[in-house]
Amino acid sequence: MSSNTQSANQTQNKGGTLALLALAISAFGIGTTEFVPVGLLSSIADDLSISITLAGLLISGYAIGVSIGAPVLTALTSNMNRKTLLMSLMVLFIVGNSVAALSTSFTVLFIARFITAFSHGIFFSIGATIAADLVPQHKRASAIAFMFTGLTVATVTGVPLGTFIGQAFGWRATFWGVALLGLIGVLSSAILVPKNLKEAPPAKFSEQLKILTNGKLILAFVITGLGYGGTFVAFTYLSPILEDITGFSANWVSMILVLYGLAVAIGNTIGGKASNKNPLKALFWMFVFQAIILFILAVTAPFKVLGLITIFFMGLFAFMNVPALQILVVNLAEKYVPSAVNVASALNIAAFNVGIAIGSFVGGLVVDSIGLEHTPWVGAVMVVGAILLTAVLRSMERKEE
Repeated sequence: MSSNTQSANQTQNKGGTLALLALAISAFGIGTTEFVPVGLLSSIADDLSISITLAGLLISGYAIGVSIGAPVLTALTSNMNRKTLLMSLMVLFIVGNSVAALSTSFTVLFIARFITAFSHGIFFSIGATIAADLVPQHKRASAIAFMFTGLTVATVTGVPLGTFIGQAFGWRATFWGVALLGLIGVLSSAILVPKNLKEAPPAKFSEQLKILTNGKLILAFVITGLGYGGTFVAFTYLSPILEDITGFSANWVSMILVLYGLAVAIGNTIGGKASNKNPLKALFWMFVFQAIILFILAVTAPFKVLGLITIFFMGLFAFMNVPALQILVVNLAEKYVPSAVNVASALNIAAFNVGIAIGSFVGGLVVDSIGLEHTPWVGAVMVVGAILLTAVLRSMERKEE
């Protein structure tokens, strides 16, 4: 290889890394706004004089907004320059969080969260395909994992910090802080993301419909919803669980969320590397361990030391499956509907959030009926469903080899 070619490849790799960094920065802001209410549920419920279960709808409602916005907006913006689209999404993100910070009623706050969620869904759907295109084929899952590192770092620092700010200065201050993160995301995209991004060919509506008639893609979406959403039956109510079941004070909850977030970051990195070669095989075992940990948490939650250890492992496996789930869908779409990869990616982001919405909703039903302490094992049952369907999809893929 000539020195000129080597130099060109190094420059291209550097540019790709910087673009991935910009995506990760925006993902950090978006990840923070999605999950920060987990640590503020009690504060919001008290301030707005609503029940903790109703406050939980701020998470499931957001997830529904992502689910609706991701596929619809991805399809409608398929002809738009992807860098311009990324920056426009962050502007919408800033506006939505500013309205949330100004809201004085649950209804306004819920609507603001719902609208903000539109930017989330399409950002991660096109962000995943951009990340995959910036690197060689054998590093695609790792590139997607790097972008999603912003989401995991948000869980490590953004959510606990947002919880701390909310407890110290009121929950509205947290949303102002998140809006500021959106501004940083816009600037980073403007500076670091190249203009000449690879543009996906516009997909005809008939091509997009093929996604919904492809059995393997539909199965992958259901696996995403069950496998990812199962953890949220318990995670949505993690703060009340830690306070009411395990017996920690509100101040300790912020620090425990940092521990949880560290586990998430480690798990995401491991998941990306483990999924590069065989996403389906990796997913199967990730889900097995995830289900086991959730069943164990149902037993260890009342005990501080054992509960903390179990929650660490819950964080480790909760996000480990994200790169594998996303690259699985991208690979299947490239195989069966190559002109609609962005839309398939968006539908999978929707599936993640349908899972979150269902998990949060089921968690609320469990809390209101049989109690907080039962949320982990109910979530584990959802994950068991993902294990069985992953085994079915693996079997279908093997028959075609």
